[in-house]
Amino acid sequence: MSTLTARPPVVERVAGWSARHRKTTVFGWLILIIAAVVIGGMASGTKKTPYDPGEAGRAERALDASGISQQTESVLVQSRSGAAFATNTDFRNGVSDVAAALRAIPGSAAQVRSPLDNAKETKALVSKDGRSALVTFVVAGNKDDADKTVAKPLTTVAQIQAAHPGLRVEEAGSASVDKTVNDIISTGLQRAEFSSVPVTLVLLLLVFGALVAASIPLLLALTAVVAGISLMSIPGHWVPISDSTSSVVLLIGMAVGVDYSLFYIRREREERALGKSPREALRIAASTSGRSIVVSGLTVMACLAGLFFTQMDAFSGWSVGTILVVGMAMLGSVTVVPAMLSWLGDKLDKGRVPFVGKRRTVARESRFWSFLVRNVVKRPLLWGLPALLALLALAGIGAGLKAKDPGGVALTYGKPISQTLDRMQTAFPGGPAPAQLMVHGDPKVLKGSEFTGAVAAMERMLPNGAQVTTQTSTDGSYEAISVPLAGDGADSASVAALKNLRSEVLPATLGHVPGIDYSVGGQAAGQADFGGRLHSTTPIVIAFVLLLAFVLMVAAFRSLAIPLTAIAVNLLSVGASYGVVKWIFQDGHLEKQLGFQSYGAVISWLPLFMFVILFGLSMDYHVFVLSRIRELRLRGVSTKQAVVRGVSSSSGVVSSAALIMAAVFSLFAFMPFAPMKMVGIGMAVAVAIDATLVRGLLVPAIMSLLGERNWQLPRALRWIPGLALEKSAAPAPAPTYARPTVPIA
Repeated sequence: MSTLTARPPVVERVAGWSARHRKTTVFGWLILIIAAVVIGGMASGTKKTPYDPGEAGRAERALDASGISQQTESVLVQSRSGAAFATNTDFRNGVSDVAAALRAIPGSAAQVRSPLDNAKETKALVSKDGRSALVTFVVAGNKDDADKTVAKPLTTVAQIQAAHPGLRVEEAGSASVDKTVNDIISTGLQRAEFSSVPVTLVLLLLVFGALVAASIPLLLALTAVVAGISLMSIPGHWVPISDSTSSVVLLIGMAVGVDYSLFYIRREREERALGKSPREALRIAASTSGRSIVVSGLTVMACLAGLFFTQMDAFSGWSVGTILVVGMAMLGSVTVVPAMLSWLGDKLDKGRVPFVGKRRTVARESRFWSFLVRNVVKRPLLWGLPALLALLALAGIGAGLKAKDPGGVALTYGKPISQTLDRMQTAFPGGPAPAQLMVHGDPKVLKGSEFTGAVAAMERMLPNGAQVTTQTSTDGSYEAISVPLAGDGADSASVAALKNLRSEVLPATLGHVPGIDYSVGGQAAGQADFGGRLHSTTPIVIAFVLLLAFVLMVAAFRSLAIPLTAIAVNLLSVGASYGVVKWIFQDGHLEKQLGFQSYGAVISWLPLFMFVILFGLSMDYHVFVLSRIRELRLRGVSTKQAVVRGVSSSSGVVSSAALIMAAVFSLFAFMPFAPMKMVGIGMAVAVAIDATLVRGLLVPAIMSLLGERNWQLPRALRWIPGLALEKSAAPAPAPTYARPTVPIA
């Protein structure tokens, strides 16, 4: 057991210094936030480009080095009457107008191809039934700005559509899909940002019953998010950070920022309600909740660091961003919160909410949770077994989870471009998502007959008479070849076509040309290589997270049973959330209610991302609840009584924190973008399960069954350094607000 030392622990000393120098601490935090914004703004600019792993990533790097733009767009032209291109004058005039208009905006469109150009283009750009035609072009300029550059062609096509009401004239392609997705995310993110603040404030008002007390967690979370997002530009020079990272940082930052300060404030108010002096209440809050926050924060950050083992740019960016925001939230909670509590004193309860404020001002033990946990501890199998079976049933559903990326149709669901892509895919299979073949070699070789003959042979081997298009770099050392693939770029047809291209067609053609290197990129290739890397590295990430969580929990609680129990119930919680996500998104339930279109799977990165985030966040509640239980046990209370009183006294803050976190996550369920809906619902469900079934039923049942074995540490593990969460003390009487103790059999 921990022993008292002459010098208080670091967290307690930091809190004491912050309370004594409250103005310095608060204004120092504000200066830190401002400095983060200024430094982040100065550091922004050149960012490291994220690439797909494997061969697709090599193709993307070669494309960047070549200076060639492969952002191909297609304009679909169809007669609404079903007339054929070859015989309908209005149809042909519409195609001619599209080509002429695109050629008139060279700053945005280049290499315009029309079926009216020549016989070869007519064959390639008119559908087999003759009722659809394509005008294709490459988005000019920097490929990173293609989603902005494509706006002019989109406007031009819309104008031509208005001038030809008898025709269907619509554009789709990689750049326009990216623009649509970015617009969807931006709109949804703004809505989530706007909604998260008032929703969180309302819930905090219900928790605290006072405006001043409710404002502290909200302001801390907001400032942590602002600092985290701003500081991302610094590591962004070395680590690729995608635009979606800001959404993830907002999601995690708001959740943990509110949770950490909520834990601290509620414990301080509880001690004040028991008659402790302000100074003593702060000391106790620091030595208990403050240390729990540090352990929880370090655990979350360590779990997030596991994403680096994937060696994938997307996960590295998310890991950096979330580690930054969790670190800022943890730092603010153990410094600014005690400073504000010392500064405000009794003014913390100013601005009381009618009917709620008086009741919430004094911390109280939950009668419901006290009644429930007492019964669980008395009959652990009767209560714990159904909870375990329910979680196992949901986890069993989640075992059938399939992970793959959606095609453009599903990704842009609800937008006109989704229907355009669908019609384009029907008329021109493989057109919207071609493979991008990058070839590098001596310009003389690339111009030679052997290479051109190999390209012609490759074209002949492609199914359905597909034709390739070629672009050459300025120095002639790179060739970018667009190869049509069957399917939409994400389905089984695209996977089969890509495999055939890589393993059969290219080795038999370009593979015999000496002095060249080639690699295949594009949507299908990127998804295939991403999935392959994910499959090989996921076990490493999971093993790292589990081992690290085990070591940290052993260090914190000096026990073997508690870490093993924590890992087991957290895995069950994550598995159960997988089951709910599968039932909704993969199986297609609640499509109309949630506004999405199921494509029979979930986004490829979701399972691993959810595992790492949820495993880390679950430790928040677990560490906080177990700290209260261990604190009571060190005072001489029996294990069963410690479980009852620990869960009952912490249930209010855990339930409040879970409610707020689930509410913040749920806001993302209403974003008009399916992957963010998956994240929001999956994480909200996991938090709700964690705070109810797991913490309220399963954990008390397991701990009551284990009894004193909860606190035993085998000699083989005693080499792990201790990280005490609380100091031992003489046995203390039950809190004055607790219900009378009832003997527990």
